[in-house]
Amino acid sequence: MDRRNFLKQVAVWSGGVLLVEPVFRITPDLLAAETVSPLLSVGVGKNYANLVASVLQPLGGMAAFVKPGDQVVIKPNIGWDRAPEQAANTHPEIVKAVAELAILAGAKKVLVFDRTCNEERRCYMNSGIKPALDSIGGRQIQCSYVDERKFVPVTIEKGRSINKWSFYKDALEADCYINIPVAKHHGLSRLTLGLKNTMGVIGGNRGKIHRNMGQNLADLNTVIRADLTIIDATRILLRNGPQGGSTRDVKVLDTIVASSDPVAADAYATTLFGLRPEEIDSTRAAAEMGLGEMRLNKIDIRMV
Repeated sequence: MDRRNFLKQVAVWSGGVLLVEPVFRITPDLLAAETVSPLLSVGVGKNYANLVASVLQPLGGMAAFVKPGDQVVIKPNIGWDRAPEQAANTHPEIVKAVAELAILAGAKKVLVFDRTCNEERRCYMNSGIKPALDSIGGRQIQCSYVDERKFVPVTIEKGRSINKWSFYKDALEADCYINIPVAKHHGLSRLTLGLKNTMGVIGGNRGKIHRNMGQNLADLNTVIRADLTIIDATRILLRNGPQGGSTRDVKVLDTIVASSDPVAADAYATTLFGLRPEEIDSTRAAAEMGLGEMRLNKIDIRMV
């Protein structure tokens, strides 16, 4: 996969010069070349800002991912009109901490967004994420609503279930893409973790993704490959996901999981629910495509 050429196609297509849709090619050899070390960090604590910094240390800190001048995309769950204690969205303190660390590492701009399920203004405000980011101040951080005009159709040439879908241009063009899902139950996929959080940067009728969801999500994640996945398990939704609503369905764990391997991050987070990684279709499909490691005994797990 020549990602540089792919991004050039995206830019040219967006400018109206290229009539043929961008094509994302990926082969087993190229996937193997992009395979990252399955190092995973897990931290437990009540101070979530400090906890984010702590779990990133074994991975080299934020500077290992964000370079000076980078345009960074942070993709949390902001999909639901729910308060933080209801565990349907990423905790606002974690989103804020990640954004601040990206700025400290030299990011030129930090974009935070999600294609929400409920009305976007209520989601952004009631999740606490937009107020938390606004409290940082400055112009480097933009917490904006999704612009439907910015979805780019992409041909996924080697997709096993999906061969074409539209992706959000900002996500495709990011110098560094940081995925920060909340760990929670999902009525169809059993759990929604990092791989499924990619649905927040795709366009079109997302309901179609729910048919053969595991393989579909794996195919999508060949295009959107997170440089860093930070899973928010400070409180997890055990039932009635993904929307939830009752705090009786929530269990507080005060835990954060981080890895540059998105499959490893999902695999470990699955165990927090008493499940095995192979019980989640998307994890299994992604591992079979070489997108990461799901075998826990092959992952270097560091507790901080």
